[in-house]
Amino acid sequence: MKTEERHKIRIAMIDDHPLFRAGVKQILSMEENFEVVAEGEDGSEAVDLMRQYQPDIILMDMQMPKVNGIEATETLLQSFPNAKVLILSIYEEETYVSSVLRAGAVGYLLKEMKATKLIEAIKMTAAGGMYIHPKVAPYVLKEYRDLWQKQQAQQAATAYQVVEYCRPLHLLTVRECEILQLLVDGENNKGMAESLYISEKTVKNHISRILRKLKVKDRTQAVVEAMKRGYVLVRDD
Repeated sequence: MKTEERHKIRIAMIDDHPLFRAGVKQILSMEENFEVVAEGEDGSEAVDLMRQYQPDIILMDMQMPKVNGIEATETLLQSFPNAKVLILSIYEEETYVSSVLRAGAVGYLLKEMKATKLIEAIKMTAAGGMYIHPKVAPYVLKEYRDLWQKQQAQQAATAYQVVEYCRPLHLLTVRECEILQLLVDGENNKGMAESLYISEKTVKNHISRILRKLKVKDRTQAVVEAMKRGYVLVRDD
């Protein structure tokens, strides 16, 4: 019994709506490997809850009466650098998503998501990954692209380039390289299929193989990894 408990994911919830907390707690209680160990009503409680209960994941709202999710995440990570904050919010605006991820959160979820996806997000982030709701994922890619382009401009100005663009033909096929480039360009499955004169099903199969070869879990991670390694061209819009 003790061995099983040791493997449970300990969760703390911080949200100023008791009814919402109760609903989420009910959902999480159905997962045998989850344990809700603490609850709070405001971001100002994050540090104390972390110190007292040492949760693996803090599931936190964005807007709260005194201290919001962004400020709470920044403050918490100053005292506990390894803490994992997963934001669960109603806000889809880019400024919220970018700010909270810069603050150090490991994910951004929307309260409209299905219970199964919430459970998946908690498991993924507890295991060391990140989880971004598909609706707001484009904001993350845009920010990364903007940062990448800024770095490239700075490197060009100093005649120094850290990562040189080179197709990863040692790892991917020519077609997979084309698909990866189109992913970075922001194309959806239909657009890629039309550009390459193949079916959407074939596109999906290629993407699955790309994710496996790059050892990533989703398209967002694939794009970030490809840009980081210099596998694709980052074009000016």
